[in-house]
Amino acid sequence: MAHDAQWLRLPLVFLAAAVLIVPLARWLRLGSILGYLIAGVLLGPSVLSLVSKPATVLEFAEFGVVLMMFLVGLELEPKRLWAMRRPIFGWGSLQLLGCAAVLMAIGLMLGAPWRLALGASLGLAMSSTAVALAVLAERNVGKTTAGQSVLSVALLQDIAAIPVLALIPILALSGANAEEEGSWQALKALAAVLTIVLGGRLALRPALRWIARSDIPEIFTAAALLLVLGTAALMQAVGLSMALGAFLAGVLLAESAYRRELETDLEPFKGLLLGLFFMAVGMGLDLQVLRHKPLEVLGLLAILLVAKGTVLTLMSRAMKIPVLERPLFVLLLAQGGEFGFVVFQLGQQTGLLTSTQASALIAAVALSLACTPALLQISERVLTPRLSRRHVPQGASMEEQQQAPIIIAGFGRWGQIIGRLLYANGFEATVLDHDAEAVESLRRFGWRVFFGDASRLDLLRTAGAESASVLVLAVDDVEQSLAIAALAREHFPQLQLVARARNVQHFYKLRALGVTLIERETFDSALMSGRSVLELMGLEPHAARRQAWRFRQRNVAQIEQTWPLHKDEAALIAVAKQGRQQLEELFAQEREQRQQQRKQPPGWSQGADD
Repeated sequence: MAHDAQWLRLPLVFLAAAVLIVPLARWLRLGSILGYLIAGVLLGPSVLSLVSKPATVLEFAEFGVVLMMFLVGLELEPKRLWAMRRPIFGWGSLQLLGCAAVLMAIGLMLGAPWRLALGASLGLAMSSTAVALAVLAERNVGKTTAGQSVLSVALLQDIAAIPVLALIPILALSGANAEEEGSWQALKALAAVLTIVLGGRLALRPALRWIARSDIPEIFTAAALLLVLGTAALMQAVGLSMALGAFLAGVLLAESAYRRELETDLEPFKGLLLGLFFMAVGMGLDLQVLRHKPLEVLGLLAILLVAKGTVLTLMSRAMKIPVLERPLFVLLLAQGGEFGFVVFQLGQQTGLLTSTQASALIAAVALSLACTPALLQISERVLTPRLSRRHVPQGASMEEQQQAPIIIAGFGRWGQIIGRLLYANGFEATVLDHDAEAVESLRRFGWRVFFGDASRLDLLRTAGAESASVLVLAVDDVEQSLAIAALAREHFPQLQLVARARNVQHFYKLRALGVTLIERETFDSALMSGRSVLELMGLEPHAARRQAWRFRQRNVAQIEQTWPLHKDEAALIAVAKQGRQQLEELFAQEREQRQQQRKQPPGWSQGADD
């Protein structure tokens, strides 16, 4: 009975900590990852001691990283992965070897034996795949140049786990036995990779097809989990990275018909287990080492971040990563990684590291993981604005007072369509955009676009907001859009605001600020597609156009009717149901009229009208 209580207590503690602390961290703009790390530190043996064995939790929680890598693999078809071979093996190898070389040189200068310096530097050169990919997903920047570069380096590091883990026992023991053990380890690794590749090609897809025919959703979910667990267990059995095996399995299924279903089934498990992983990292932070040897641990942390940051900064320039994306690339890879924990524990087991040395290294890596979200926040608030101002394209800074009657804030796809329509009809507009590289690109095509953040009052004044008639809110960031609207309403009441809304909630917030001319960005394009579908199903073009227009009128009227009630959920649901019912009744009447007209003899309708 006591065992059952313990089993229930741990999930209760984890979920309660996550629910209480992570939203608070997000509210404080610290990010969810730092929230999980803080929760882990509080739960761990160094503070509240609600979890006494964080190492056991970490072993289980690593499955979250495994699931994440499987899902990343599902997004990369083999052809695309092959196309990335140069950045993976080129830049990825340069990052790992370059960082390891610099760290090893520093270790030798500090008097460490070369075997110890090499083993520790290889562990420190690794970065956290979990933190890096989680941040990319959270900020939706995975498709950027920096995001793709981070992914390439992370993949190489997972591949490098094979030789690094084989090298640690050789460094510790030396001699023929160690070399023989390392060779045997490499052979087992190669056999495991070939098993996954051949098994994925020959067996996985037929097996999933057979399971899918059962039409039992939970069995397909179980099969997906079994697949990921099986590949992870196989890689672990030969001493390799479990995440690498799951990634390979994902790549092999990237072109299968079950890709989307696998993603949907595994996504909830990935999120929860990744959160548990970050909490376990926080629990494993040994505050005793920090208390007894703070200078040593903080010195290691500083060496880690500065050495890797320097190498990565040079790499980012050589890789031609856009200037404003370089801080993200550097900070996501300058941290230590979860693989470092494995290297240092193995080094301690084989005698390469003492327990004190291993604890200090592990503490430095854990602190680097905890620092990363905070460093990203500082970079966004301090470094990025300075880089933006420094790299403003020539002639793109707005120094003279503008006089155009229209101001367009944001010149992405939505803003460009409005701008083109205005210029085609002879109207001048002052265009502002806060993306320096986009401004430079647009100016090359002949657009008069100025660099600047339209949420700055001084910049709006220089753009001519005091004399202009219209301000178009075309920025894609919801918070920035609301900030500009509030600023314009307060200081330039004569401006008519025409706004883009990302969704209904954004619409409601703009209406609350007094903005009335609002268009939801996907609404009309969806209606046009709906018209096309109606025509394909047999409706006459004019009938399809009328139905789409009536749907639009009803929907716009309903949104206007419901926005004063958007904080009252019950009233909102009631009005929405009523509006939907009225629309369905109207369309039903029109369908009946069309059916009656089809039954009438030719010419009858015209005679009746006459």
